[in-house]
Amino acid sequence: MADVARLAGVSSQTVSRVSNGFPGVTEETRRQVLAAMKQIGYRPNSAARALKRGEFRTIGVILFSLSSTGNVRTLEAIAASAAHEGYAITLLPVAVPTQDEVRGAFTRLGELAVDAVIVIMEVHLLDAVTVSLPPNVQVVVADSDAGDRYTVVDTDQVGGTRAAVRHLLDLGHRTVWHLAGPEESFAAQRRAGAWRAALEEAGREVPEPARGDWSAESGYRAGLRLAGEPGCTAVFAANDQMALGLLRALHERGRSVPGDVSVLGFDDIPEAGSFVPPLTTVHQDFAEVGRRCVQGVLRQVRGESPERGTTLVPTRLVVRRSTGAPPAGDR
Repeated sequence: MADVARLAGVSSQTVSRVSNGFPGVTEETRRQVLAAMKQIGYRPNSAARALKRGEFRTIGVILFSLSSTGNVRTLEAIAASAAHEGYAITLLPVAVPTQDEVRGAFTRLGELAVDAVIVIMEVHLLDAVTVSLPPNVQVVVADSDAGDRYTVVDTDQVGGTRAAVRHLLDLGHRTVWHLAGPEESFAAQRRAGAWRAALEEAGREVPEPARGDWSAESGYRAGLRLAGEPGCTAVFAANDQMALGLLRALHERGRSVPGDVSVLGFDDIPEAGSFVPPLTTVHQDFAEVGRRCVQGVLRQVRGESPERGTTLVPTRLVVRRSTGAPPAGDR
C-alpha cells in the first residue's frame, strides 16, 4: 500500500479509501491510485481486511441436494442477491440430513470463516426432537418446516396448489389427480396436503396420488399408470420436471393434452413455455426467496433482531396450453 501511495503521489489513507470503495476521493485521484495498483500488481488482502474488521463478507450455504430444480434455482438466487450486497457465498453440500452432518457442516463453515449461514432444507429434519441448528448462529432456513424457532423463508406452497386445483375444477373436471413429490420432502408434503384439502372442500373425490422423486423419469413412470386410468382427465404434478415426463407418457399412450388430459405443474422453470404443449404451471419467485434469505441473515449480521417464524413468498398461476375443459362425456 505504501508503494502504491508513493507511485500515485497520495497518502496511504487515500489508497485505503480507494481500495475499500469509500467515498470522499476525487475521480482523478481514484484513477491515479487504480493505475498505480495495476502497474505494481497490488491487490487488497481480503483475509487481513476481514481479521481487522471482524467480518468476512461471506455467507455460508448448507443444502442437502443439488439434484432438484428448486434447490438449484434458490441457490442461484441467493448467490445473486449476496453479490448485490457485496458478499460472496461458500457452498457446503451435505450428503445425509442427520444431526451429526448438520453439526459437522456448521463446524466446517466456522473454519471457513463466514458471517452467517443459510440452510436450504427441503427434507423433514428440523421437526425432529433430536435435530436442531447450533445456538447463537446467525441463520436463515429456506424451504423448511422449521416453525417459529428460526427465521424461515418459503414459497406459498398451499396458496399455489389451491390455485392450481381451482383452475382445473373451474374448467369442468370432476376431480384432479396428483403426481406427488418424494415423501421426505417438506414442499411435496405441503403441496399434496393442499391438493387433498382443496378437493375435499369442493366435495370431490380424492384419487390415490401417484408419486415421483422430482425427476422427469419418475414422472414418466407414474404417467404410464395414470394414462391407463379411465377417469383421469386432469393431473396436478408437484413440479415441472415430473410434468414433463408425464406429458411424454400420455403422448406415448395416445392421450392428447389437453384434449383428453389436462396437465398442470409447479415451479415455472424457464423451459416450461417450450414444452409440447406449453405447460400451465404455478410460478415460484426464486429471486425473491433468495433476496429475503440474504436480507434475513444480513439483518442478524448487523445486530438487528431476527424475525422468527415463516415468511411466505407469493406464487401465481401461469396459464398456458396444457390445460383445458375435459372431454364432453367426463364433465
